[in-house]
Amino acid sequence: MKRRNFIRAGIHAGAMTAMVSVLPLPSLAAGVRRYAITAAPTAAHLGPPDRPATSLWLYGGTSPGPLIEAWRGEELEVEFLNNLDVPTTMHWHGIRNLNEMDGVPDLTQAAIEPGERFTYRFPLQDAGSFWYHAHNKGWEQLARGLYGPLIVREPDEVSGPHDITLVADDWRLDDDYQLHEDSFGSLMDWSHQGRLGNWLTVNGTTDPEIPVAGGTVRLRLINAANARTLAFRLGNGAPMRIVALDGAPCAAFDAESVRVAPAQRVDVLASFDDGRTVLEEISTGEPIDAVRFVSTPHAAMPAPALADRPRSDRPRSDRPRSDRPDTVGARVIDIHMQGGAMGNLESARFEGETVPLRQLAREHSKLWAFNGIVGGYDHMLAELALGEVAVLRVRNDTRWEHAMHLHGHHFWVNSREFGVAGRDVLRDTYLMAPGETADLVFIADNPGLWLFHCHMMEHHAAGMGGVISVS
Repeated sequence: MKRRNFIRAGIHAGAMTAMVSVLPLPSLAAGVRRYAITAAPTAAHLGPPDRPATSLWLYGGTSPGPLIEAWRGEELEVEFLNNLDVPTTMHWHGIRNLNEMDGVPDLTQAAIEPGERFTYRFPLQDAGSFWYHAHNKGWEQLARGLYGPLIVREPDEVSGPHDITLVADDWRLDDDYQLHEDSFGSLMDWSHQGRLGNWLTVNGTTDPEIPVAGGTVRLRLINAANARTLAFRLGNGAPMRIVALDGAPCAAFDAESVRVAPAQRVDVLASFDDGRTVLEEISTGEPIDAVRFVSTPHAAMPAPALADRPRSDRPRSDRPRSDRPDTVGARVIDIHMQGGAMGNLESARFEGETVPLRQLAREHSKLWAFNGIVGGYDHMLAELALGEVAVLRVRNDTRWEHAMHLHGHHFWVNSREFGVAGRDVLRDTYLMAPGETADLVFIADNPGLWLFHCHMMEHHAAGMGGVISVS
């Protein structure tokens, strides 16, 4: 496929490059790792270097935002400055966070107004691959570029050329490589799969080569797209070994390809002993060379930003991730998902009244519902006692896939994401197939008001969300 035909055809192309933080080394004092990040309008080249730069909103002036690294057991402190013309917040996706630091406007904090600062500070209880992103009008702010990676390491881990973070996004660009702003808020997108793009970047660039050290390399795949589920495979046909999902280690298994839904993270081990290896993106059924890894054992690689291993007396989590809990006597919370195009939702409750779906769409841009109620921060799905075992029994009664995300917790699920046979895994975001019913099992061990929503951002904005209270 020729690159110029790619935008017109709306078919995925791909690109990746190695992640390099533009921040100075973070400051560290008494077990607190400190960063400073600003959100501001910024131009960046998403397309080829000879094409115009794209006007975006970015963290730290880079796409994606700067790589944040820390050790498990430290506290992370991020001083955030909003230099946008609109309110925003930062959500720390996958972190078992303090509720007041979760970054959901009108639920856990007030939105951060233009010109204002807010300091996020919270303990890092788990090692793994996480990310941060805007959570105010996420359907627009993510599409404009407000996200970045957060990697939390164990004390015995090392970064460098054997550990590469890859943040993937698909952008909707016009022929001048600018964001297609006229389509923001499109009910066609909101009622279907969501805002799908036509230009893929990984780590904010197109068509680079990435030097790797050879041997076995850990690839941390993060999908920052609004709505598209991406899929990757190695071009040489070699399997990828999946070792972690959404930051949680799993029983390792091999896969020829891996699908990564919006907001999900998948850590894979891949072999790079044969000189050059291509990673393909295959979600459209038309394989596209996404990145060319070049095995260069003595290549000059950027120095890791993370220094100062934690001392043995640094605080450690007293809430380790648990085995799958016994569900005998568990609290079962039924969630019936309906709506969208070609769905069976005729009307739903909205602001205390039952409203026909056509009117909801036309007057309020609402198209989805949980249990017959258009979701929002006032839609309480359940009130749980601290320490209670809960089962979210979620029924996807729609024609579309949904990436269901629970804030503040991980949950166990018998996943059908890797084949017909179920696989028990620990996730914070689960991709549900149309017609699927799944039990998301978790211990409500983190007090606060926690959002449960679809991470196809347009689905969330159009009603697919609710709140779980833990107290």
